[in-house]
Amino acid sequence: MSATLPADASGSLATAIHVGAGSVSLLVAEPTGNGTYRAVDFLEQPAPLARDVFRHGHISAETTERIVTILKDYQNALAEYGADGHAITRAVATNILVEATNYDIFLNRIRIACGFSINPIDDGEMTRLIYLKTRRRLKDTPAMRRSCTLVVHVGPGNTRALLFQDGAISRYTSYRLGTHRTREATEGSHAEGAAMLRVIREHTSGNLAQMKFDYSDVELEGLVVIGYEIQQIARQLSKSAGAHTLKSLKKMTMEAAQMSDLDLVTRYQIDYQTAEALLPALETNLAIAEIFGLKEVHIPASDYEQGILQDLLVSSSLAGTLDQEVLRSARILALRYQSDPRHGEHVAKICQHLFSELQDLHRMSKHDAMLLQVAAILHEVGTFVSPRAHHKHSEYIILNSEIFGLDRRDINMVAMISRYHRHSGPRIDHPNYHDLDTVDRIRVAKLSSLLRVADALERTHEQRVADILVRRDERRLRLGLPGVTDAAVERLAMASKGDLFEQVFGLEVVIDDAGG
Repeated sequence: MSATLPADASGSLATAIHVGAGSVSLLVAEPTGNGTYRAVDFLEQPAPLARDVFRHGHISAETTERIVTILKDYQNALAEYGADGHAITRAVATNILVEATNYDIFLNRIRIACGFSINPIDDGEMTRLIYLKTRRRLKDTPAMRRSCTLVVHVGPGNTRALLFQDGAISRYTSYRLGTHRTREATEGSHAEGAAMLRVIREHTSGNLAQMKFDYSDVELEGLVVIGYEIQQIARQLSKSAGAHTLKSLKKMTMEAAQMSDLDLVTRYQIDYQTAEALLPALETNLAIAEIFGLKEVHIPASDYEQGILQDLLVSSSLAGTLDQEVLRSARILALRYQSDPRHGEHVAKICQHLFSELQDLHRMSKHDAMLLQVAAILHEVGTFVSPRAHHKHSEYIILNSEIFGLDRRDINMVAMISRYHRHSGPRIDHPNYHDLDTVDRIRVAKLSSLLRVADALERTHEQRVADILVRRDERRLRLGLPGVTDAAVERLAMASKGDLFEQVFGLEVVIDDAGG
């Protein structure tokens, strides 16, 4: 360790551990008082996790024990600060971990050996981390806030793209394309030099063509590339800070193709795991820039691994900001499928009001409230396919869509909440609902019941219900609608949609007479 803090400082320290694709890292940091953290110490040790996952499909005993040893060493190091090595603030693993057939055994081994749990980073968390890194990049480069900028993160197993227009996210896509995944897929070709670059291009061509198609309707003015390997060698790519010409990137790629892994380690001062994935990283990022006809790329100068650990500590504190980006992404999806925006927004507004007024009854979280709003915005996208059975079409569309900031579990929840906004409520013989655990089934039922009530109050699609007075007695949820003199339409709709709320909460939903 580089320093020892006074004993009374240890209680204010935050710690983050990341079991990554090619290394295990530890960050010790202290809060600055403005919502950020100052790094006190950073440790990183290589471990071939990605090689095991993509080459063998499972994590070897040797790799498992190496990672356990590294983590125990980190716990001993934390003891020098007087910090509890079992109480890690955030402990996560790369999201490729779940592709290993024995990932649960691996996580249990760490839990037993080290006394703390590590959770794989899900898609939602990963997009939030990319968002945080991008937000800093946009701040550093003001011109990019006014342009149409694509931010691409080429990770070990997957690539994610975020389109920023005027500084806000307008599109999000992901692809099964990654540095280590490509390395293991092309290694069997035994190609070398320029021939290996052609093999990499051929392997990535399908995903690259899809990416080009996904953004063919916009004229990109800037490209920001993020990733462990590309950021490791960014400073050696050119002398300019942040912006690098395609010419210099192509030159480095050609030079790297002529080197062995040992040469790459020596030349760029990187470890062997990084060296193995460096050529796929360079060639993939180069190809992305070329398909969009760009002449330069922007690469963050900051250290990738230390940055991701710092972002892990602050991502939860930015939930409100990120929620707005999630809702924005949902609105863009609704627009794509020509769903009535006024109806969706008004149902979402009513849902938000009911959720708040009935908090003591349903006892759900702020995250649940956000999922309910997303479902309200999207509940009628299925009409794009057909008005008939559109609730089922909505479920299908949402299940097969990307929504920024939501992981697969969240998207499944939103899809089912939307599906149950009309007709039958949740049933155990519905496949997607059946696959949920008991806790999530209850969440779907509660949130769907609120959506059905809100949708009944917006039955006319004319936004007549501007205010709602919520009262409860032992048997009824009573709703007053000030300004609505004749609520016959809403009552008729509630007769068919209020049933789920009564089944879940035991309260009949009643619309009071005007002034009653």
